Amino acid sequence: MELAVAGNQRILLLIGCDDSLLVIDKLCDEAVEGDPMIACFYFDFAARSEQSPVNMLGSLLRQFVSGHREIPEVISRAFGKEKMSVGGRGLQVSGILKMFQTITATRRTFICVDALDECVPDHQMGVLESLGKLLQGSPNTRLFMTGRPHVRGEVEREC
Repeated sequence: MELAVAGNQRILLLIGCDDSLLVIDKLCDEAVEGDPMIACFYFDFAARSEQSPVNMLGSLLRQFVSGHREIPEVISRAFGKEKMSVGGRGLQVSGILKMFQTITATRRTFICVDALDECVPDHQMGVLESLGKLLQGSPNTRLFMTGRPHVRGEVEREC
């Protein structure tokens, strides 16, 4: 196992970690005391084609929203607006990132992305760009990722 911290000191990348779930479980156990928000996304080889940047961000957003007693107004409005659009095109990355900024503005937030190397190469850059933008707009957010050694360069470049 190798540990790498990306340039902005808000990203922790574990290379070749077979016990990433133990790290995530420990983070979740300790988070109960400080009340930060935690969301996790696991890339899976069997579901590669469905795991796009929009789907990953949507999954993380759903986890954060489920931790609120009420759905924040900005999120309700955005989903209502998309339902009204012709064809219901669904949320885009930029819209999801704005919602993240609203939700994470006042609370410490941890995002865990496991097995980044299992992400389809066509989606990997979009995933990393999205995560980088999320960190730029959410100063209280920290990112924990795992993957095989070949993803390290991409993480350091994009995040």
